[in-house]
Amino acid sequence: MGTADESNEAADSLAAGFTELDDPVIAALLNAFWSYERALAANDVPALEGWFADDPATLRTDGAATLVGHDEISAFRRDRPVPPPRMVERLHVRAAGPGAVFAVAESVREDGGTGAQSQLWIRGPQGWRVSAAHVATAPPVPRPGAAPRPGTPRRDQGGRAAQESGAAQEPDPRIWRHLPEGGEPVARGAAAGLLAGARLAVKDLFAIAGERIGAGNPDWLAETVPQTRTAPAVQALLDAGADVTGIAQTDEFAFSLAGANAHYGAPDNAAVPGCITGGSSSGPAAAVAAGLADIGLGTDTAGSIRVPASYCGLYSIRPTHGAVSTAGMYPLAPSFDTVGLLARDPGLLRRAAGALLPGQDSPPVTALHVAADLPPTGPAMRPAFVAGVRALSGRSRLPLRRVPAIFGGQLERWFGAFRTVQACEAWEAHGRWLERHPGSVDPAIAARFAVGRDTSSVARAQATELVAAARKILRKAIPPGTALVLPASSTAAPRHGLPDGMMEEIRAATLRLTFLASVAGLPAVVIPALRAGSRPAGLCLVGAPGSDRALLDIACRRAWDGAA
Repeated sequence: MGTADESNEAADSLAAGFTELDDPVIAALLNAFWSYERALAANDVPALEGWFADDPATLRTDGAATLVGHDEISAFRRDRPVPPPRMVERLHVRAAGPGAVFAVAESVREDGGTGAQSQLWIRGPQGWRVSAAHVATAPPVPRPGAAPRPGTPRRDQGGRAAQESGAAQEPDPRIWRHLPEGGEPVARGAAAGLLAGARLAVKDLFAIAGERIGAGNPDWLAETVPQTRTAPAVQALLDAGADVTGIAQTDEFAFSLAGANAHYGAPDNAAVPGCITGGSSSGPAAAVAAGLADIGLGTDTAGSIRVPASYCGLYSIRPTHGAVSTAGMYPLAPSFDTVGLLARDPGLLRRAAGALLPGQDSPPVTALHVAADLPPTGPAMRPAFVAGVRALSGRSRLPLRRVPAIFGGQLERWFGAFRTVQACEAWEAHGRWLERHPGSVDPAIAARFAVGRDTSSVARAQATELVAAARKILRKAIPPGTALVLPASSTAAPRHGLPDGMMEEIRAATLRLTFLASVAGLPAVVIPALRAGSRPAGLCLVGAPGSDRALLDIACRRAWDGAA
């Protein structure tokens, strides 16, 4: 990822991109922009007329027609139908000269269509006004499957591709470890409930009565026996009405972020064809992204639910450590292991999380924080992150604040300590089996286990102590009522087949972002609000302990709900 100096420069540029935090002129422009957007949402025609410069040269074009002059634009607004609500997902601003700013807002409509609004704002005697505007829209892009409405049963499991003859093909082994024939679910949920009819893909680490846990390794699977009890997390979702469509693949023993399994293959990313899904919750993410499931139940130790969500354009949650039972879930590193959920619809994610989470007495999030020493990301992620956070802050009316360096120059030491403790706990969980089965595990993953095997007790104790210190500092830096915002991954989804060295660089850079919530045991919610080039990416909100529901509330806010 470059030299230390280069990394520091990259990290600085990530936080420094929020020019409005230092420039009152840009801050005032953004206030004007969001006032305009709220007037548009309310179809307040007089207010909208006021936001366009009262000048015969003012322009507005949408491709169908170009309107010249304030009077012509006003007449158009008075006569047109009420525009469909839109939500600004990303907002880019660039200074265009003294008293001039060019803004580009990327938006999504309630029907799933998208748009981009380009505006030249000029500062005059009355403040900021739009001097020229261009509106572009695109229809919704069909995506396979759809999240069900509560109480609407849907028993079509949809996990098989249809041949031209109409016969069903075998389930995709890169996605499913077990998908029953005939469209029957592995386990049927309650007839009624908040998740009634929702299709659930369960990562192959959870106990389901009568089924085996494969953990992403065929030799392991061959030696296991059917479970006698269903894991509490799975049972809670069944009780809420979800059907377990199938048991979905995982990276081997969940010790990877790549979404590739040496034995079963790498599932394709339906959101970005030709790219990986990310892991280790690769199967659930692939199933949800492809519309084969509505909810994915996975795990997250160091980002295994957050990274696939980022790569596949999904919503996800890693709960507060210990808030959701991990009984019946095969472990990797218990100090960091959590249950995780992902979905394409934020409301469905919130309902599913509500079935798992205990009651929480946590204040709402009232401010977003961006750290001055955020870890570096890929070049395309930096402007996407700034634009996404700026839009989230504006539409939700949550103030954005840059906080001083919260890592105190200790990030690399914390990262090293985390990886040491994780590897040691992973070896404790799996070491005996690995020693009895040499060659059964992908060499790259075996090497990660070997780190734990070869770590001395003294080194482990030192790493454990450093992890505990980091947890205290991070929890203090994210007090109740705040959320730290950071990219959910260092890049958008990489393409299949990248060289191993390049993938390891991407993995290490992403882990430097994701391990922070893991070390601190904090809840983290991913919103698919970023766009790195043409590929989706996730914006991650990390909150105080027990703020899971408050973070989900932010993810569910929509402009057409009156939130902005």
